[in-house]
Amino acid sequence: MEMKPLLPPIIVNGITIDPGRVAAEAQNHPAPKGKPGHAWKSAAQALAVRELLLQEACAKGIVAEPAELAPGQWETEDEALIRALLDEVIRPAPADEAALAAHYAAHPEQFHAPSLFEAAHILFAAAPDDVGARAEARKRAEVVLAELRAEPQRFAALAAELSACSSKTAGGMLGQLTSGDTVPEFEAVLAKMTEGTFALAETRYGIHVIRLDARARGEVLPFEAVLPQLRQAHDKAAWLRASRDYLDGLIAGAEIAGVSFNQERHA
Repeated sequence: MEMKPLLPPIIVNGITIDPGRVAAEAQNHPAPKGKPGHAWKSAAQALAVRELLLQEACAKGIVAEPAELAPGQWETEDEALIRALLDEVIRPAPADEAALAAHYAAHPEQFHAPSLFEAAHILFAAAPDDVGARAEARKRAEVVLAELRAEPQRFAALAAELSACSSKTAGGMLGQLTSGDTVPEFEAVLAKMTEGTFALAETRYGIHVIRLDARARGEVLPFEAVLPQLRQAHDKAAWLRASRDYLDGLIAGAEIAGVSFNQERHA
């Protein structure tokens, strides 16, 4: 008795996609717990779209040389063909400067120059995956935080005695900081503090007792300064919309068996 295949073959305009390729591609598509079929479907859709694009590139007679993506890392021939096809057919809508200006005016909070902070800290080091060490570090940090709120002038001495950071030799002083100078977890706590106060921050390095000495909030940047950033964001979004519309058209005009797209959008 002939066994029926567990999964249907994927056929795109008469071309069958090897089930082994679908299984391999599924490894790149995470699935919700208990729903392994989700990864298979996503993989099947991705390979069907890839096949459609390659068929279209062949129909248009496109020839492309693989480009070097990074030192020693090159596109495959198929990737080069798909890139060349999309470069030829995707025509995103150009940016409307008036619309960009309206977005800028409506959301000024998005266009601040980086804030500057002057801060000091005492680090109680603990690895992120060491639960016991993290708990002990937090307990010690909380004791020091209480001491500092009672006697803030002891900060430098406590930093020199207790901190696991090299800044201990400068009384815990970190100097002037701006966005990106510290890890996001540390920066998020700084952003909520007021000058002259203390707080705890938990980061990948351990538990920090932070003192914020000064803060200068960045001013709203002028429209001319952020216009290149706005254009870049618009161009990226417009390209994605145009490419999705193009793929929707290819899918609608193709004969695809074995996987359904169900009116979904695909990048």
